[in-house]
Amino acid sequence: MKFLSYILSSIYMLFFGLLLVIFHAIQWIFLKLGGQKWHNRSVNMLQFWLMRCHNLLGTRHILRNPHQISTDQPLIIVSNHQSMNDISPLIWTFKKHYPKFISKKELGKGIPSISFNLRHGGAALIDRHDPKQAITEIIKFAKRIHENNQSAVIFPEGTRSRDGHPKPFKTKGLEVLFKYIPNALIVPVTINNSWKTTKYGKFPYGLGSKITLDVHTPIQLSDYPRNKRAELLERIEKTITDHIVVD
Repeated sequence: MKFLSYILSSIYMLFFGLLLVIFHAIQWIFLKLGGQKWHNRSVNMLQFWLMRCHNLLGTRHILRNPHQISTDQPLIIVSNHQSMNDISPLIWTFKKHYPKFISKKELGKGIPSISFNLRHGGAALIDRHDPKQAITEIIKFAKRIHENNQSAVIFPEGTRSRDGHPKPFKTKGLEVLFKYIPNALIVPVTINNSWKTTKYGKFPYGLGSKITLDVHTPIQLSDYPRNKRAELLERIEKTITDHIVVD
C-alpha cells in the first residue's frame, strides 16, 4: 500500500501544484477586476478543485451541516485541527460566509494561491513566538470580522493533532474574539480522519481517507455574559472533542 502511495502521491502533487499556480493568477485577476467579493469567489472555486484533487488519493469528503446559518451576523467557527487538509472542507462548507483564518505568518509568503489568499483575503498572520504581536494581530482581525460581518475560523489547539487525538484548547485567542465580536454566532465543528492523509509525514500521503466534517448547533455569544465565558469555553471544547473518533 505504501508503494502505491508514492505513485499516487506524485500524481497528486503534480495536479495540486498546477492548481495552486493557476488559481494564483485567477485570484489576482478576480481581485483586480471585482474586488474582495470576486476574490472570495475565486477562493471558493479553488477549494472545490483541491478536494477533487484529493480524490486522486482515494480521499472522500463527507460534509454535514444541518443548520441554516444566517449570513447577517459574524461567525466564529471553532474547529479541531488535524492537518492542512482541514482547510478546503471548512471553506467549502462555509462558502457563503467566506471564512477568514488565523494563520502562522510563515504561510503568508512563498506558496502560490495560499499565501496570496492569506495576504489579500483578510487573514491574521501571527508570530507564534511573539505573543504580543499575535494578540495585536488577532485584535485587528476580530475588529475587521465585526465591522464587515465576516466569519473567523480558529483552531484553539494551536497546532495540528498528528494522530487524531485532540490537544487541550488554548483559550486566549477565543477570548479575544469574544471581546471584539460581541454579536458573533459561535459554530463548533468537528473534523475526523484528516490526520490520516499525512500519517506518513509530508510524503507520501495516506490513501483512502474518509474525511468527515460535522457542524454542531450554533451558539449565540450574547447568551453567555462575561461571568459565564468559562462555561462557554468548556461547552465548545466538549462539543467538538466528544465527536472526535480515533481508530
